[in-house]
Amino acid sequence: MPGPGRIWRLISRGVGDALPKGLYARSLIIIIAPVVLLQSVIAYTFMERHWQLVTRRLSAAVTADVAALIDVYESYPQDRDAETLSRIAATRLNLDLDILKGAKLPAPGPRPFFSILDEALSEEINRQIKRAYWIDTVGRSSLIEIRVAIPDGVMRVTARRSMAYASNSHIFLLWMTGSSMVLLGVAILFLRNQIKPILRLAAVAESFGKGREIEFRPRGAREVRQAGHAFIEMKRRIERAMDQRTTMLNGVSHDLRTIITRFKLSLALVEQSADVEDLQRDVDEMSRMLEAYLAFARGDSGEIAVPTDLRALLEDLRTDIERLGAHVESVDIDAPASVTMRSDAVRRCLFNLAANAARYGDTVAIMARRDLRNVLISIDDDGPGIALDQREEVFKPFVRLDASRQDAGGSGLGLSIARDIARSHGGDVTLHDSPLGGLRATVRLPA
Repeated sequence: MPGPGRIWRLISRGVGDALPKGLYARSLIIIIAPVVLLQSVIAYTFMERHWQLVTRRLSAAVTADVAALIDVYESYPQDRDAETLSRIAATRLNLDLDILKGAKLPAPGPRPFFSILDEALSEEINRQIKRAYWIDTVGRSSLIEIRVAIPDGVMRVTARRSMAYASNSHIFLLWMTGSSMVLLGVAILFLRNQIKPILRLAAVAESFGKGREIEFRPRGAREVRQAGHAFIEMKRRIERAMDQRTTMLNGVSHDLRTIITRFKLSLALVEQSADVEDLQRDVDEMSRMLEAYLAFARGDSGEIAVPTDLRALLEDLRTDIERLGAHVESVDIDAPASVTMRSDAVRRCLFNLAANAARYGDTVAIMARRDLRNVLISIDDDGPGIALDQREEVFKPFVRLDASRQDAGGSGLGLSIARDIARSHGGDVTLHDSPLGGLRATVRLPA
């Protein structure tokens, strides 16, 4: 049997799953729930205390009038037709009085469900008059009828319903409901204005994570503005660190290129031989590796994300692949025509993946499709593929899996650069088995 702690956790988890997940909806619940609870308590107190108390007092007064009429009728036999008594009841007590001589009480009917008036009036008649009686509180909505057995027949008294029943209680309930709606409307209006800056901050943070330019000025409550200023400061620090890295790498690249240029000039002046040719190849390889490393480390932080024609970009990619000597089987596009991205960076990302596909396979297929909030661009080949346990390893810089791949050229940075570009857009690059029999590289970009 689970302990109290586990039961409490299960209940809390169930309540948490049932509650809405949004901050706006949860804040509304925090405001509405106490108001509804307070109004419910007030309404119950009014209905249970005030309404019943007033109804019982009014019913007791009407019953006392009826008892007085019975006593007068039985104490003064000279008014046997009850004309004077009927006139006094009508003018002084607002009651209609009839003496039904020789009549009997009607058969008792079903008692109305949840009728405070019927219950209060019956109790008062039993307490004050203590005779057989018959009442009708529902036959006519504006009147109540009381019949009491007397020695020579039945006394019938008809009174207005408002004389025995607190009929204006709905006004209180109406005012209570109306004021609650006004208060809730004001609370919702102010709450929406407080939630907007938080939603704006979340949208700006998401856009920054996708590498898009943003304009943001903190607004809202003090705490929200503090979070906004903290985000702006964090963004500045990240951009400053990227600028410093780019500046440093530019200086390093200039110095290294100078040294490599010296090597090339020195080798050009030396008498050509097999050893010199090997050295030249090594220098060229160093130059390519240096350029690839600098491109990987520098990234494309200077480019601005703009709406880009996806179909035109993939058609250009087809042309580039065919220039590499591979056959492009198809370009299937089922995605938005325009996607916001840093087009040069994404073109470079896709070209790195396509170049790998063309290097290790003979046939390449390109496909783009929409998946929820993302655009998925897949590049398939019919090459040897990559083992499942090595598909994450190849994304590490300078990693080449085997000798055959090393002989194919490259610096081992193509996949690293591709994933770095995709992640700077808020996406990713993943590897899967291809329907063509080789490898499928899928680039996920936010739409």
